[in-house]
Amino acid sequence: MARLLLIAVGAAALAGCTKAASSEPAPPGEPRGQAPPRQAPAVEPRGQAPQKQAPPGQAAEPAAAAGATFSGAAYAAHIEKLRERLRARKLGHLNVRIEDPFVVAGDGTPEELEQRSRTVRWAADRLEASFFARRPAKILDVFLFETADSYERGVEALTGRAPGTPYGFYSSAHDGLFMNIATGGGTLVHEIVHPYVEADFPAAPPWLNEGLGSLFEQSAERGGRIVGLTNWRLAGLQRAIARDAVPSFRTLTGLDGVAFYGDDSGTHYAQSRYLLYYLQEEGLLRDFYRAFRAGHGKDPTGYATLVQSLGERDMAAFQRRWERYVAGLRFP
Repeated sequence: MARLLLIAVGAAALAGCTKAASSEPAPPGEPRGQAPPRQAPAVEPRGQAPQKQAPPGQAAEPAAAAGATFSGAAYAAHIEKLRERLRARKLGHLNVRIEDPFVVAGDGTPEELEQRSRTVRWAADRLEASFFARRPAKILDVFLFETADSYERGVEALTGRAPGTPYGFYSSAHDGLFMNIATGGGTLVHEIVHPYVEADFPAAPPWLNEGLGSLFEQSAERGGRIVGLTNWRLAGLQRAIARDAVPSFRTLTGLDGVAFYGDDSGTHYAQSRYLLYYLQEEGLLRDFYRAFRAGHGKDPTGYATLVQSLGERDMAAFQRRWERYVAGLRFP
């Protein structure tokens, strides 16, 4: 039985298209789906990060866990530069902690930051256990803002522009995730997926990248692995199916970024999510991901791998069955 961690995103979250959000096309200078500048480190077991004791109300000095992706010296140098950056932007009050391979900074109390950081740790550990053989190749910052106002001010101070989404986004250009954590943890988990895909499968097409992110907006745990649950995207997909407005899987998997994030992006997100949800529930998703990653040179869209993973000869007939399957799902 799945152990549910309350990681969910509301019906409005990620619904709008903004150029700042990682869920949307990148603005000029922020290319998506490109390989990181150096080899991403392979996943190896990590221990618990020790935290030096501090007086109540003060943040403990961050320390790297045994087996961490980056050395203690690398984390120390990164955090020193981060704190200088925060002070220069009048954000020196943010507390900081390490959740390998991330550094998490938040404007709540140290206790609130520790609690919020559990979502980061939970998601990273289970995504690695389920899918990703490589971690991000550089230390990334996760900024958790406790209110909409502090989120907007913080994003503008750190990036030079106002956020294009009220919920949160990942920016590879700014080496960070920027979250209005008051809206819940679902968007955070969605965005954590993106730097892992960037490191582990940099050639992943939009449908897979966003399908995985969307799948885990509402998450649970089965046997130490992350699983997606039905969520708010279901109703819109069911309406699109009823209107016969859902593209074929060959078309969906072949969409480039401009087309995927275009006018029908809501349908594309939902169709990708629930295709992966079907594979998950059939016990096929992990093997499909690994086979696609290994064979993407010959199958850049993943369609051939999908057909092979499903064992289908008639994909039109399969899509009709899948649409009936989706019509029978329920949320909540």
